[in-house]
Amino acid sequence: MKVRILGCSGGIGGKSLRTTSILVDHDILVDAGTGVADLSIAELAQIDHVFLTHSHLDHIACLPLLIDTVGDMRQKPLIVHATDATLEILRNHIFNWAVWPDFSEVPDEENPFLRYESLRVGKTVELEGRRFTPLPANHTVPAVGYQLDSGTASLVFSGDTGPCPELWRTVNKIRNLKYLIIETAFSNREKQLARISLHLCPEMLAEELANLQREAEIYITHLKPGQSELMMEEILDAVAERKPRMLQNNMEFDL
Repeated sequence: MKVRILGCSGGIGGKSLRTTSILVDHDILVDAGTGVADLSIAELAQIDHVFLTHSHLDHIACLPLLIDTVGDMRQKPLIVHATDATLEILRNHIFNWAVWPDFSEVPDEENPFLRYESLRVGKTVELEGRRFTPLPANHTVPAVGYQLDSGTASLVFSGDTGPCPELWRTVNKIRNLKYLIIETAFSNREKQLARISLHLCPEMLAEELANLQREAEIYITHLKPGQSELMMEEILDAVAERKPRMLQNNMEFDL
């Protein structure tokens, strides 16, 4: 499995800030934030599956446009994998004919551009030997993280989450863990906002990583635009021994 970061910022701006999206090989997305828009039309048409962590706009912004752009170029539906709660939000608030067409019935219900697949935490979806397992997360809307497992190595992506003991109990059981991508959305001076919005700040990140019992390369995602340097300084002060690095667009990970 080759994992490429298309977007990892907490916002947009200029040519470098793109919101959350991860490309796995050529045919799978984990989240569909604004980073997806940098793919060519030919690349977009090859995407067969999208695994969503949750329904917030920075993680789904390009999903409606992706389907609209390449739906008629494809021979089969794009499959969106998410929890029942997230799928319900998509149906009710995005693909509802008011905000965007319901592509699960376009051009018709028997041959749609979009098909939904329900996920449950802990239940693995295997696609040609690539395993995607939803992990616990704690956010203001129903949310999950993901374990991406090639069989040789695993990458864990936290998605958006506040403190979540269940996540670490699961991660600590992953014997082939190689990479951990974890969010930190606010600086320490905004710790109260992080608590209210169920995100992490550097002090909270340190508390969470204290629960990690396995070795892994750690990358920080979802940094707030305009504060990334400050936040990485605070993160390094808090968890220097873990040697965390800032996730950046176009980074690639081999699993």
